[in-house]
Amino acid sequence: MRTHRTSYRSWLSLGATAGYFAWILLVAIMGDAAHAGVALEERKLPMRFSWVACQPNCRGWVSAVGVVTARTPGDFDDFARDRRLRGETVVLNSSGGSVNDSIALGRRFRALGMLTTVGVSMLADSARGESAHVSPEAYCESMCVFLLLSGKSRHVPEQSHVRVHQIWMGDRADDARAASYSADDLMIVERDVGRLAQYTFEMGGTGDLLALSLSVPPWEDLHELSREELRLTNLVTAEISAELGSPQPPLNRFASSATSASHGRE
Repeated sequence: MRTHRTSYRSWLSLGATAGYFAWILLVAIMGDAAHAGVALEERKLPMRFSWVACQPNCRGWVSAVGVVTARTPGDFDDFARDRRLRGETVVLNSSGGSVNDSIALGRRFRALGMLTTVGVSMLADSARGESAHVSPEAYCESMCVFLLLSGKSRHVPEQSHVRVHQIWMGDRADDARAASYSADDLMIVERDVGRLAQYTFEMGGTGDLLALSLSVPPWEDLHELSREELRLTNLVTAEISAELGSPQPPLNRFASSATSASHGRE
């Protein structure tokens, strides 16, 4: 009888332990889901810049989250004014935004020789205090793709999503087929396509990027670029990236592949 009670108590203990770990797992999953929801909302709000510091053990980076608006280039100028950002990394998580303002912002990134990648900056408490790292589960869509292109060196993690479509009149993109357009509207779109083409080649991109983007109308789902398409468009110039948040020599943040961003003007 004692053996039976011992066994019963062991099963109770095992059940309690299993329940405890199941609860921990559930909390972790819910936490990740909540963070993913917050990240999703943030990338659809106006773009914000923040410096993510992880000194003294590693080099920090710039987090750029949200949609590019008419104010974004000026906001970046204010952000950069008292910081030494030359050669630093920009981590992008964005749904796109204004064509011309994205072009202006991308040229600012290139003028500073910045590196670009896709990700969500995350802070976590550890035994050594607050630590920072980048989660690769992030999106770079529409004009964000052309911000990614502005990096002197560019890396896209395997888990990240880079998606493209046509540029369109912003106030009519939600129901593009039903909207009406004037000759002036068509002139503006064609003008901006020309500006985007000039910028693409200036940054070292290829015509394939324009062809892929301009073949997807706004009423269709965005096209997610494959690894082969990322290389074909020259969006990826670094196949291996040093993990942001870990100790790394300053000049070796990205390990460059044979393809270089030096094709574009700096």
